[in-house]
Amino acid sequence: MDWNTLDYAALTEQCVDWIKDWFERNGKGCKAVLGMSGGKDSTVAAALCAKALGAENVVGVSMPAEGQSLNEADLICEHLGIRYVCAPIGDVIAGFDSVKESLSEGFSHQAEQNIPPRVRMTMVYAISQTVGGRVVNTCNLSEDWVGYATRWGDSVGDFCPLGHLTVQEIKGIGHYLGIPAKWVDKIPDDGLPHSCSDEQKFGFTYKTLDTYIRTGVCPDSEEVRAKIDRMHKGNWFKMSMPETFNPSLPVALEE
Repeated sequence: MDWNTLDYAALTEQCVDWIKDWFERNGKGCKAVLGMSGGKDSTVAAALCAKALGAENVVGVSMPAEGQSLNEADLICEHLGIRYVCAPIGDVIAGFDSVKESLSEGFSHQAEQNIPPRVRMTMVYAISQTVGGRVVNTCNLSEDWVGYATRWGDSVGDFCPLGHLTVQEIKGIGHYLGIPAKWVDKIPDDGLPHSCSDEQKFGFTYKTLDTYIRTGVCPDSEEVRAKIDRMHKGNWFKMSMPETFNPSLPVALEE
């Protein structure tokens, strides 16, 4: 798969038009509000919203946890010309410590890791409701494919401009929009001290994953293909709304 052959001008305009249409139908006059992690997804999503709605109608929110840097989110917002809000969440997360201590089981490692993104989404929605906004889901197809998103954390929002785009395609749009390469090509990680990159956690690259998604062919080993399939199947529930019981109501008995 050669992503260099894609018409990124046309792809970008399609996405911009889609955002304009969505706001026309679901939030005319509202602002786009999104969490700014300093990564390519939030950066490109913010740039697309600024192009569609005007930079003055986009609000970027940085929410560092204790020991976590801004990851240049403030500089990105300045570059894009959008409003920047910093809302540290360290104290909110610390509030979970008493709950953890009261549980005989404590929190599992995964549960503890998922607290910050869920707190961040609460913060983003609070700010969005305050400024009259709509929340941007900044997830991409590649991460969603293998479940690399927190249920009711970064996996939610009111609209999702990048949800059907792979990492390679998002990078292409970012370069087309003239966003500095240091932000578009930044190696994805969670920004926590002593952490490692997404790809190191996965055991395969985003390019391998994206190729498999778009062509059905895994350029790596059979073991990697099988791992991607397992991750996709095991996290499929994250990609849909909760199933709801829909009863077939019985006819009332005649008296």
